[in-house]
Amino acid sequence: MELNQKKVENATIVRMEGRLDALTSPNFEDAVCKLIKAGEIRIVFDLGDLEYISSAGLRAILSTAKRLKAEEGAIAFANITGMISEVFEISGFGSMFNIYGSALTAANKIS
Repeated sequence: MELNQKKVENATIVRMEGRLDALTSPNFEDAVCKLIKAGEIRIVFDLGDLEYISSAGLRAILSTAKRLKAEEGAIAFANITGMISEVFEISGFGSMFNIYGSALTAANKIS
Protein backbone atom coordinates (compact mmCIF):
# COMPACT_ATOMS: atom_id res chain seq x y z
CA MET A 1 0.00 0.00 0.00
CA GLU A 2 1.09 3.52 -0.73
CA LEU A 3 -0.02 6.59 1.22
CA ASN A 4 0.35 10.09 -0.20
CA GLN A 5 -0.33 13.09 2.04
CA LYS A 6 -1.41 16.56 1.08
CA LYS A 7 -2.08 19.35 3.57
CA VAL A 8 -4.97 21.65 2.72
CA GLU A 9 -6.37 24.51 4.80
CA ASN A 10 -7.95 22.71 7.72
CA ALA A 11 -7.24 19.04 6.99
CA THR A 12 -4.75 16.52 5.70
CA ILE A 13 -5.76 14.44 2.71
CA VAL A 14 -4.28 10.94 2.65
CA ARG A 15 -4.63 9.20 -0.70
CA MET A 16 -4.50 5.44 -0.32
CA GLU A 17 -3.36 3.19 -3.15
CA GLY A 18 -3.29 -0.59 -3.31
CA ARG A 19 -4.61 -2.91 -0.60
CA LEU A 20 -5.46 -2.39 3.05
CA ASP A 21 -5.27 -5.85 4.58
CA ALA A 22 -3.57 -7.82 7.35
CA LEU A 23 -0.15 -7.24 5.77
CA THR A 24 -0.48 -3.50 5.19
CA SER A 25 -2.65 -2.45 8.15
CA PRO A 26 0.25 -2.12 10.62
CA ASN A 27 2.10 0.26 8.27
CA PHE A 28 -1.11 2.23 7.73
CA GLU A 29 -1.68 2.57 11.47
CA ASP A 30 1.95 3.60 12.07
CA ALA A 31 1.77 6.28 9.38
CA VAL A 32 -1.51 7.67 10.69
CA CYS A 33 -0.23 7.60 14.27
CA LYS A 34 2.72 9.76 13.16
CA LEU A 35 0.31 12.24 11.55
CA ILE A 36 -1.76 12.46 14.72
CA LYS A 37 1.34 12.91 16.89
CA ALA A 38 2.40 15.73 14.53
CA GLY A 39 -0.90 17.48 15.26
CA GLU A 40 -2.78 16.48 12.12
CA ILE A 41 -6.13 15.58 13.66
CA ARG A 42 -8.47 16.31 10.75
CA ILE A 43 -7.84 13.62 8.18
CA VAL A 44 -9.61 12.83 4.91
CA PHE A 45 -8.87 9.43 3.42
CA ASP A 46 -9.18 9.44 -0.36
CA LEU A 47 -9.98 5.83 -1.28
CA GLY A 48 -10.28 6.32 -5.04
CA ASP A 49 -7.18 4.19 -5.71
CA LEU A 50 -7.74 1.63 -2.96
CA GLU A 51 -8.20 -1.73 -4.67
CA TYR A 52 -9.10 -3.95 -1.71
CA ILE A 53 -9.93 -3.73 1.98
CA SER A 54 -10.14 -6.68 4.38
CA SER A 55 -11.56 -6.96 7.88
CA ALA A 56 -8.08 -6.11 9.18
CA GLY A 57 -8.22 -2.92 7.11
CA LEU A 58 -11.62 -2.06 8.53
CA ARG A 59 -10.27 -2.58 12.06
CA ALA A 60 -7.35 -0.27 11.26
CA ILE A 61 -9.77 2.42 10.09
CA LEU A 62 -11.91 2.01 13.20
CA SER A 63 -8.82 2.22 15.40
CA THR A 64 -7.76 5.39 13.57
CA ALA A 65 -11.21 6.92 14.07
CA LYS A 66 -11.02 6.20 17.81
CA ARG A 67 -7.56 7.80 18.05
CA LEU A 68 -8.77 10.89 16.24
CA LYS A 69 -11.85 11.15 18.45
CA ALA A 70 -9.65 10.94 21.55
CA GLU A 71 -7.67 13.91 20.19
CA GLU A 72 -10.89 15.80 19.38
CA GLY A 73 -10.13 15.37 15.70
CA ALA A 74 -12.24 14.29 12.76
CA ILE A 75 -12.17 11.71 10.00
CA ALA A 76 -13.88 11.62 6.62
CA PHE A 77 -13.65 9.55 3.46
CA ALA A 78 -13.81 10.45 -0.22
CA ASN A 79 -13.96 8.80 -3.63
CA ILE A 80 -15.32 5.49 -2.39
CA THR A 81 -16.46 3.37 -5.33
CA GLY A 82 -16.99 -0.22 -6.40
CA MET A 83 -16.07 -3.01 -4.05
CA ILE A 84 -14.78 -0.61 -1.39
CA SER A 85 -18.17 1.12 -1.34
CA GLU A 86 -19.92 -2.24 -0.97
CA VAL A 87 -17.66 -3.24 1.93
CA PHE A 88 -18.33 0.09 3.66
CA GLU A 89 -22.09 -0.38 3.30
CA ILE A 90 -22.15 -4.02 4.42
CA SER A 91 -19.92 -3.29 7.42
CA GLY A 92 -21.98 -0.28 8.50
CA PHE A 93 -19.09 2.12 7.91
CA GLY A 94 -21.20 3.94 5.34
CA SER A 95 -23.49 5.18 8.10
CA MET A 96 -20.77 5.61 10.76
CA PHE A 97 -18.54 7.98 8.80
CA ASN A 98 -18.92 11.05 6.60
CA ILE A 99 -18.31 10.14 2.98
CA TYR A 100 -17.92 12.69 0.18
CA GLY A 101 -17.53 12.57 -3.58
CA SER A 102 -14.21 14.41 -3.55
CA ALA A 103 -11.35 14.81 -1.12
CA LEU A 104 -11.44 18.62 -1.35
CA THR A 105 -15.15 18.71 -0.53
CA ALA A 106 -14.49 16.45 2.45
CA ALA A 107 -11.59 18.64 3.59
CA ASN A 108 -13.78 21.75 3.42
CA LYS A 109 -16.59 20.14 5.42
CA ILE A 110 -14.60 18.23 8.02
CA SER A 111 -14.90 19.56 11.56
